[in-house]
Amino acid sequence: MQLIASFTFFQDAQTLFVAIIAVFLVGLSKGGLGGAFALMGVPILSLVMPPIQAAALLLPILLMMDAISVWTWRGWFDRATLWYLLPSAMVGIAIGALTAAITSEAFVRLIVGLLALAFVVRMIVMRTGGQPQGQRRLSGSFWGAFAGFTSFVAHAGGPPFQVYALPLKLDPRLYTGTSVIFFAIINLVKVGPYAALGHFDMKTLLSAAAMLPLAAISTLLGAMIIKRINAQVFYPFMYVMITLVGAKLVWDGIIAFWL
Repeated sequence: MQLIASFTFFQDAQTLFVAIIAVFLVGLSKGGLGGAFALMGVPILSLVMPPIQAAALLLPILLMMDAISVWTWRGWFDRATLWYLLPSAMVGIAIGALTAAITSEAFVRLIVGLLALAFVVRMIVMRTGGQPQGQRRLSGSFWGAFAGFTSFVAHAGGPPFQVYALPLKLDPRLYTGTSVIFFAIINLVKVGPYAALGHFDMKTLLSAAAMLPLAAISTLLGAMIIKRINAQVFYPFMYVMITLVGAKLVWDGIIAFWL
């Protein structure tokens, strides 16, 4: 333990245990098992380290998970969805980087959470959850930019992506593979601005490296589970996940404002 403590953030067994839980849950999510687990990463790590440090630690781990996920889901993606979302997502990332110093993470989480819950309520009230919707350029541009922005400032890009992509009713494997590629590109693009803002140092990178074996195992496990779920189970599961994500984000935002 002393050897690990000398070059990582894991100064004691409790910190290491909390990090293992956080990385495992995020890995399941990156494998395709719903965004709710991914959102638990930073809050769980924040129990034992500052939130900014936790977010910086997770980004290199996310890149490793992305690489595994892209390989695991190779060939499964919807080109049109990426075409409508990715260009504007780059704009959203740029806006997030330029406004990072003045943007309240708590406010962003609260707004994203409320939008996610409103989306679920709308789907229930209109009962359109079972009817596929077509690609929409304007809608895709808006939600893509929103996903890029919220991913940069609060690691909360999942709900905006889901608001656009879930109503398309893609095959579960297509949906997951498209999501994997979308966020792999976003996370890769975020590296430059994060580094420029001074969020990375050697201790952060070494701490992330120590978690990479667990990151690989948990990501592959999440992918294995999703590949065995059919559409009738997958989409209700995803709507439950986005409801949990929305509730978690709203709770985090309210608590941050309250404190």
